[in-house]
Amino acid sequence: MSDQKTLFTEKIKASYAPTGASIYLGAGILGGEVFAAAEVNLPLRMMNRHGLIAGATGTGKTRTLQLLAEQLSDANVPVFMLDVKGDLSGLYQAGTTNPKIEDRAKQLNKPFTPCGYPIELYSLSGKFGAQMRATVTEFGPVLLAKILELNDTQTGVLSVIFKYADDHKMPIVDLNDLKKLLGYLSEGIGAAEIKSSYGSISSATSSTILRKIVTIEQQGLANLFGETSFNIDDLFNRIDGKGVISLLNIADVQNQPVLYSTFLLSLLAEIYQSMPEAGDLDKPKLVFFFDEAHLLFNDAPKAFLEQVNTIIRLIRSKGIGVFFCTQSPMDIPETILAQLGNRVQHALRAYTPNDVDALKKTVNTYPKSDFYEIDKVLTSLGTGQALVTVLNEKGIPTEVAATMLTPPKAVMGPMAAIDCEKLMQVSPLYIKYQQTINPVSAFEMLTDRINEKMAEEQELKGDAEKNYKPRASEKTIVEQVMGATITRQIGKEIVRGLFGMLIGKKPRSRNGGIFGF
Repeated sequence: MSDQKTLFTEKIKASYAPTGASIYLGAGILGGEVFAAAEVNLPLRMMNRHGLIAGATGTGKTRTLQLLAEQLSDANVPVFMLDVKGDLSGLYQAGTTNPKIEDRAKQLNKPFTPCGYPIELYSLSGKFGAQMRATVTEFGPVLLAKILELNDTQTGVLSVIFKYADDHKMPIVDLNDLKKLLGYLSEGIGAAEIKSSYGSISSATSSTILRKIVTIEQQGLANLFGETSFNIDDLFNRIDGKGVISLLNIADVQNQPVLYSTFLLSLLAEIYQSMPEAGDLDKPKLVFFFDEAHLLFNDAPKAFLEQVNTIIRLIRSKGIGVFFCTQSPMDIPETILAQLGNRVQHALRAYTPNDVDALKKTVNTYPKSDFYEIDKVLTSLGTGQALVTVLNEKGIPTEVAATMLTPPKAVMGPMAAIDCEKLMQVSPLYIKYQQTINPVSAFEMLTDRINEKMAEEQELKGDAEKNYKPRASEKTIVEQVMGATITRQIGKEIVRGLFGMLIGKKPRSRNGGIFGF
């Protein structure tokens, strides 16, 4: 072995040699040769320092997610992952060997031992797993405004509605409740009631918000909001010494990227708000993989990005690790990218001027290397190879290492549909979240209030007023409410359902109570 190769092996071994438990990523590559002794490891205790998995389409990002999830599960750490196409369900079944896997195992000098893992299937529609849903109150005005694509003025009105409901202890469980509140507060007695304390809501703004809500309903997504809302405790399950890998299948809502990306953030926000401080742990309590991360940040308003930044910065103290997966590091805002200490960068392409610019910026995010020209390495990596740098146990970035990644142990593809169906049917969580509950909430409470007003009016009129015929321009309070433009559009029944979480709103505690934010 040449002096350069010997020096490379020694430096990589010294840089990636944690004293505690770790994730084995693979072995270093130099000059096209794999050096099995140059092991590349990620300390488990640094997994809550967050990370980034990036690379062009087809370079192996999904399989990197899989091998990380498998080894975390082996370490008894639960995992939550977005399953974009449903092809991570194969984690449940032990993989099979083939010549390519055998060759890689030989290069890494590691035996390939197929293994299946405990998984839980979730879905935003309930079609492909246990239904994940949240009440509108839990989701909160900031995230809901992003889903509804509201402007600043409309978002402000939405915040007023949430504030009114909070002050008057009116749960907003589903979209039916929200529409009822919107109609009540924008016209008639409700508008008069809030004018001095909350300000007025214009009919134009309320009508626009209503149309946005109706659009969500027409897309079949109304059942995302309701009870029983998801309990985050169910993400921390373990079976036979292995952490459960929770998979959120979004195959049926792929055309709604704002919805599922915002939903994932809502889930992360609830975890942040509900979990106690943990301090430094030997391993994380949960690792959260945020696939297709660019969708979260596209056209996001400043206030939204500030909320995300705050959550990512603080959630590590709760023992939670977050890994973003996307095509380019430039998809992630700089303030958040700076917090991602663990990097697994697959190949980048430089076909266009924009690609070249992104490549240059990516190179600047890596420490200098004595062994590589980073830009050349990033454009020449093969499938299953990545440029790696992580934080060692002292929080210091490791040597940059082009790495041959170890292959996943489970099936690298989707489980058969019939097997998924069988797994769902025997899942206690699928049964737990299958049916919706219709509790007393804002819709019923406002309906009772209007009925009481009606009864009061009838009582005040007395027998002498029964025959009085008002002029066409005169309307009773109840008639004002019941005849309001929005009220007429609302209708009587809306399908209930979904999960989420609020930002800047009081979340449910892990036992159903209320915590302050």
